Amino acid sequence: MSGTFVGMPAFPAAAREAVGDPVLRANLRHATHTIRDKRAAAVAELADWQELREAGRRIKDHTLRHLDGYLLRLEESVVRAGGTVHWAADADEANRVVADLVKATGEREVVKVKSMATQEIGLNEALAAEGISAYETDLAELIVQLGHDRPSHILVPAIHRNRGEIRDIFREEMGKWGRPAPEGLSDSPAELAEAARLHLREKFLRARVGISGANFMVAETGTLVVLESEGNGRMCLTLPETLISVVGIEKVIPTWRDLEVFLQTLPRSSTAERMNPYTTMWTGTTDGDGPSAFHLVLLDNGRTDTLADEVGRQALRCIRCSACLNVCPVYERAGGHAYGSVYPGPIGAILSPQLRGTASEIDASLPYASSLCGACYEVCPVAIDIPEVLVHLRERVADAGGRGHRLEKAAWKAASWAMDRPAVMAAAERAATRTRRVHPANPPGAGAWTASRALPEMPPEPFRDWWKKRNR
Repeated sequence: MSGTFVGMPAFPAAAREAVGDPVLRANLRHATHTIRDKRAAAVAELADWQELREAGRRIKDHTLRHLDGYLLRLEESVVRAGGTVHWAADADEANRVVADLVKATGEREVVKVKSMATQEIGLNEALAAEGISAYETDLAELIVQLGHDRPSHILVPAIHRNRGEIRDIFREEMGKWGRPAPEGLSDSPAELAEAARLHLREKFLRARVGISGANFMVAETGTLVVLESEGNGRMCLTLPETLISVVGIEKVIPTWRDLEVFLQTLPRSSTAERMNPYTTMWTGTTDGDGPSAFHLVLLDNGRTDTLADEVGRQALRCIRCSACLNVCPVYERAGGHAYGSVYPGPIGAILSPQLRGTASEIDASLPYASSLCGACYEVCPVAIDIPEVLVHLRERVADAGGRGHRLEKAAWKAASWAMDRPAVMAAAERAATRTRRVHPANPPGAGAWTASRALPEMPPEPFRDWWKKRNR
């Protein structure tokens, strides 16, 4: 996986800085609560929601068990429909394939549909290194790009920005990327949207190459599916002469009938809509309609390794709805940047350490970026048991060692030895109570606890002594 965000401090340090930003916390609280409440109302309208959720889980699990076969079937279907399929083992290979395809057209700029996969591999930066400008066209992604920022939410990448901040970004940066913002631009949503529309329109009409991801790929027909709310993605998918789609291998589903389930669950879980405003589907190429050349880049980038983990592989069911972020108390307070990945929140805490491994400080800390309250599992439309995977990954991190984990293992080993010997345990308890007045407030090794909590006060006598006195 791309190391674009690796090198950040561990989650606790990054989150501590975010929690101290009152504007960020206010932005996140307002946005997540609004989306959360709307989603709950939209889901409540369906009497068979739990059945749809279970159907989605089964479809995804079945596909993952037979992923090799369905990917080959997908390739055959895409090629038969006039497309070309490229296989990329990692981010570097995917970036090289895309850059070569763009350069082969002679173009030096591309328009992009919002895509987590291309962010994951750092495609924009890779294209820039080759002298190719990549323009984001999703409104939130445009805000992030113009602001020289990083996305902080799967569905709403600029969720950490308020209207005033967006207005200032548009005023200062739009002119450097193309058509400038109108004079006197206010923070009215209508004016901001119109400024973005005018800015992007010239890019849509000029671009000859479009780049996208996909929400789903139907193996049966070779059809790719993109769901969006603005229509900007459809402009990228239909106007350019060449379309390049970079898609994770886990996005394949077997049949059109399977797609029916996700077209009901994804809109309600993400934007709280009964039906997605823009659902674009394309199958290869068609003379006189849409791009004349279509390339599909199938991205592994750690997914095969994740698939080999019987517990962790359920993260590959994810349909990127972001419902788990909007109910997570940790995400609401820390924001997305603290996760050091394009996949923030609960799903990022289990997906990034599997795609990238746990060698870096940030990835080793992500499985601990949770209270294990289980709210994420309750809202997941494909029933990913995120708390189960978090605990599983914590075990993996602990087994890998590290100073803190070695000390913890030594402490538990000593405690286990004492607890197996009642006389020793009783003596230790009495010694602890007799010396309680000289116990330090911040004992060595307890800094992570005492930095934000007070240690419990030691009682004047051990429980077993109190019990004996009470029951004489």
